Amino acid sequence: MTSGELLLQAAALDRVRQTRYNQRKFVNRLALTLSLLAMAFGLFWLFWILFDTVRLGIEGLTMDTLTQMTPPPNDAGGLANAIYGSFLMVMLAAFVGTPIGVMAGIYLAEFETKGWLSSTTRFVNDILLSAPSIVIGLFVYAVVVAQFKTFSGYAGILALALIVIPVVIRTTENMLQLVPPGLREAAYALGAPKWKVILSITLRAARAGVVTGILLAVARIAGETAPLLFTALNNQFWTSSLGEPMASLPVTIFKFAMSPYENWQKLAWAGVFLITIGVLALNILARVLTRSKI
Repeated sequence: MTSGELLLQAAALDRVRQTRYNQRKFVNRLALTLSLLAMAFGLFWLFWILFDTVRLGIEGLTMDTLTQMTPPPNDAGGLANAIYGSFLMVMLAAFVGTPIGVMAGIYLAEFETKGWLSSTTRFVNDILLSAPSIVIGLFVYAVVVAQFKTFSGYAGILALALIVIPVVIRTTENMLQLVPPGLREAAYALGAPKWKVILSITLRAARAGVVTGILLAVARIAGETAPLLFTALNNQFWTSSLGEPMASLPVTIFKFAMSPYENWQKLAWAGVFLITIGVLALNILARVLTRSKI
């Protein structure tokens, strides 16, 4: 093959490589453009929702909103009993569901990863994760409310805890599986028992992810309405007894937003604003608590 033919062949190869490069560059720009458009589309609706929430929520947020009970139509009042009921049921549900979820996640990630019990647990957990919250509410209604012939805060806590548990199990297991095996092996080589390795090494290394999962679960149940409609129902008055129907912000928002009364609608927007601020505060707190180096 002569030098001229070699030069022609090299030039042809260069043209082919340049064509392929231009094609890949075009596809990359097209994918980047579509991704940016999708992000802009989502952010547009997000900021619109946040703008309306802040604008209408602050308008209905007064001192009476935080200190007075839910009012009758066309009368002054607030959301104090609903705020207290939501805070109490969400905190107690997280208190009940978090230890169960964390311990189950530790078992699946550290003790039995491929046994029949772990496979069954993951299968049931996936069902609970994908189950609509109204189904969980109906289940608790049939098991607790219908048996005791009364709506109650206890039933609401149980329904919310059943929503917390699968979220915490999944996040705890996934975060523990991300911990490098070398950390465990080094601790075992030093003679540390398994429980000590889990508490001091793996859980400590996965602390940020586990805490984030817990807060995600709390943020999810903070806005749940359907389970509480079938369990805790509602209460127009202040009550600290968990054995009675108890008010909550999501149910109150649902009730007031569907009403034709202007004062109830303003209180509904104020409740939406309070829930949004509460979830935002939880996320900021999680970042502050987990930002230090482990």
